[in-house]
Amino acid sequence: MISITQIVVRYQETDQMGIVHHSVYPVWYEVARTDFCRKMGMSYSKMEEVGLMTPIYEVHSCFKAPAKYEDVLTVEAFLNKISEYRLEFFYRIFKDDILIHTGSTTHVFVGKEDFKLLNIKKRFPEIYDMLKNTVEKEKME
Repeated sequence: MISITQIVVRYQETDQMGIVHHSVYPVWYEVARTDFCRKMGMSYSKMEEVGLMTPIYEVHSCFKAPAKYEDVLTVEAFLNKISEYRLEFFYRIFKDDILIHTGSTTHVFVGKEDFKLLNIKKRFPEIYDMLKNTVEKEKME
């Protein structure tokens, strides 16, 4: 499954050069990732309610062309990998159907109460299966 989210660049997201500041892209990743989870059928807030959190462990960004104020962007997000302890999302950002950015985030599974690393396959098998099935479907498409 690929989640598609529209973003309109706000003035506050640009720097003195008039282009989107590099620190904004991870914020857009979060918007797209949250949208992905909702479309998958398990909102992030529901995961938190059952005691599961997925903090970011690693972020990668590749800037191919700039985005500017009021540009309408399309952010694609999909789940690239999952294991018992981690998951990786991949992102593509387009402006006028031109790829301008790629990125990825790696997350770890932790308990909400103690923030300790947990094995999602053992602790939340239904969530693990839902995520695993999403990865397998994406690789088939």
